[in-house]
Amino acid sequence: MLISSVTVSAKKIDPVPATEGKNPIQVIDRMMKLLDVLAQHPDPVPLKQLALETGLHPSTAHRILGAMTQSGFVDRSEAGIYRLGIRLLELGSLVKSRISLRDTAMPLMLKLHAATGESVNLGIRAGDEIVYVERTSSGRSSVRVVHIVGARAPLHTTATGKLFLVEDGLDRIRDYARRTGLPPSTPASITTLPALEKELDRVRRHGVAFDLDEVEAGVRCIAAGIRNDGGELVAGLSLSTPSERFNPDWAPLVRETADEISRLLGYIPARGA
Repeated sequence: MLISSVTVSAKKIDPVPATEGKNPIQVIDRMMKLLDVLAQHPDPVPLKQLALETGLHPSTAHRILGAMTQSGFVDRSEAGIYRLGIRLLELGSLVKSRISLRDTAMPLMLKLHAATGESVNLGIRAGDEIVYVERTSSGRSSVRVVHIVGARAPLHTTATGKLFLVEDGLDRIRDYARRTGLPPSTPASITTLPALEKELDRVRRHGVAFDLDEVEAGVRCIAAGIRNDGGELVAGLSLSTPSERFNPDWAPLVRETADEISRLLGYIPARGA
């Protein structure tokens, strides 16, 4: 009788969907249900209990948990027993570091913005692109689409992206060129490997990078790198202006601001650097 009452009060079990693989949104929703239930339990949870609490058919839950186990989002400690995986900790640490970066950078970004009157951007690398995660807007010009928070642009066309390419070294730069084909965003974009290597050599020597109408016609940028306490390049700080107001003499100020953010993140440059 006790078993019967539990069955009645449990959530309705989903049937096994014949088209599960054809509905990725539904699969993601079920993954989130499983993660939420696992997060509520301090101890590993059996498959049957996970199915009961999520309302999923056991075979559906098993199939999704198997994929999540392979990717590290879930650990299977023994037959049919699951818990949250280490991949979630890694992602959580990454999110924490980026939030810390934005919080640390913003006061100095505002200071640079006040000193120049121009837009200041914070960009991070995401594969072969730069993603802008923070921005101060210039009241003197319209917002350019490429620098809206969340926007992306190719590494080889952006000042910040060039900083990350320099960090990659020659072999990986060549891999990037082969992989992407160096597509242009404007007529001024770099589209050949020799031209890119020459440009990156300048960036390496001067410690700052420029984008001269290469992402968007009429917009120019100066960027310098931001490093964390381990010396890793984690972001680029860039100053963007309309081409008619571009002033290369701002480069030392951009670099000084980026260096100060790095120092606040715990970075200690090597002697002589």
